[in-house]
Amino acid sequence: MSEQARKTAEALEYLTGFGNEHSSEAVPGALPIGRNSPQRAPLGLYAEQLSGSAFTEPRTHNRRSWLYRIRPSAAHPPFTRIDNGALRSAPFTESVADPNRLRWNPLPDPAPGTDFLAGLWTLGGNGDAAQRAGMAIHLYAANADMTDRVFSDSDGELLIVPERGGLLLHTELGLLAARPGDMALIPRGVRFRVELLDAGARGYICENYGQPFELPNLGPIGANGLAAARDFQAPVAAYEDIERPTEVINKFCGNLWSATYDHSPLDVVAWHGSHVPYVYDMRRFNVLGSISYDHPDPSIFTVLTSPSDTPGLAGVDFVVFAPRWLVGEDTFRPPYFHRNVMSEYMGLIEGAYDAKAEGFVPGGGSLHNMMSAHGPDHETFERASAAELKPQKIDDGLAFMFETRWPITATAQAAGADHLQRGYDDVWQGLQRHFRA
Repeated sequence: MSEQARKTAEALEYLTGFGNEHSSEAVPGALPIGRNSPQRAPLGLYAEQLSGSAFTEPRTHNRRSWLYRIRPSAAHPPFTRIDNGALRSAPFTESVADPNRLRWNPLPDPAPGTDFLAGLWTLGGNGDAAQRAGMAIHLYAANADMTDRVFSDSDGELLIVPERGGLLLHTELGLLAARPGDMALIPRGVRFRVELLDAGARGYICENYGQPFELPNLGPIGANGLAAARDFQAPVAAYEDIERPTEVINKFCGNLWSATYDHSPLDVVAWHGSHVPYVYDMRRFNVLGSISYDHPDPSIFTVLTSPSDTPGLAGVDFVVFAPRWLVGEDTFRPPYFHRNVMSEYMGLIEGAYDAKAEGFVPGGGSLHNMMSAHGPDHETFERASAAELKPQKIDDGLAFMFETRWPITATAQAAGADHLQRGYDDVWQGLQRHFRA
C-alpha cells in the first residue's frame, strides 16, 4: 500500500458503458485510423488482437480488442509449472458435493508479505475449466502489492468483489480502482497486477469458465432497471514502459505457469474493442421489488449473467442485495423458505443480511447447494412474523450471491477449514410447530 497508489486511484477517469466498442490512447496518434493492422502501426507499436470469443460467434456475443503495444506478446521465454498454492480448479475431484448447508467465517489474515495472487484460496466450484464450463469460488486476503509480478487467467474471467480494503488494478488496457461496494471484472486472458489502497485487502472472486458475463434481458421490466450499462466503467489507456525482470503467471487448465520477461507486459499504449475490464458500484443498482405483496424471486437482483445452452438457466448469475425499501402488505418480508434447482453461494460485504440474525458476518459466506432447504433463521422468522408492516428501508447491509446451474463441490481445504462453522444447522433448530387444525 502506498500513498501514490491512493492518489492515482482518486485521479482515475473512465470510459462508460457495458459491452460498448470502446477506444482509448495514452499517446495521441497511437490508434490507427480506418484499419486495425496497418503495414506499420503508428509510433512503432505492434498491433495485436486479443479475442475473448471465437471469431464466428454472433456479433452481439463477440468479444475482442485490438491492442497497440510496445513489444509483442509473442516475444517471451517458455512457461514452466509452479506450485498452485491454495488455488484449485474444476473438476473438483478431491471431495464430493455435499447436500448439507455450509457456512464459513472470514478467511484468516495472511502471513506478512502476501500479495493478491499468493492470497488466493479456493472454496469450491463446478464444471471443467478445460471445457470452458462452470465456475469456481475463490477468496483472497492480501497485505502486500504485486511487485514485478503480473497475472492472467486463461481459464475464465474474474469477477472480484472487495470486502475489506481497496484494490488498484493495473491491467493491460489501463487502471481500475475497486473498493468495498464495487465489483471489478477482468476478462479472460487480460493481464493485470494488484496494488493495495489500504494496509490489507480481503474479498471474494467468481471465476467464470463459461460464456462471458452480460447484462440480463429485462423482459416485461422494459428498457430500464437493475444495473444500468452506463454505470460500468472501463479504463482509459495507460502503459508501463519498464525494462526489468517481471514474472508473468498464467493460470492454464487449472495450473499456474510462470515465465520471467525482461519487461512489463502492461505496455499497451492504445486499444479499441469490447473485450475490456470494468468496475461497477453496486450501490447504483436500481432495485425493483413488490409494491403490493410477496417477496419477489431473487433473480430480480441479477447484475450480470453468464448464459448457458438452456435459455434462462445461467452458468453463473451475479446477484446483489443492495439498499431498498420493503412495503409489501400482508407479506413475510425477508426472503422466504425455499429449495432451489440452482446452487447459491452468498457473501456479505458490510452490515447484516435481512434473513440472518447472527453468524453471517462481513467476509464470511454460506453455501446452499441445489435443493437444500434454507431461508430465514429462527430469530428472523419470529421477528418478521410479528413485525408491524410499515414501510421499511433496508440500508444497513450489502450482500451478494453467486448462483449457478450445477452443484458446488467444496474443496478439501474448505470442507476441513478451521473457519467453517460446524453448527450452522442450529440457526433453524428453534423453529417451532404452530399448526392448529
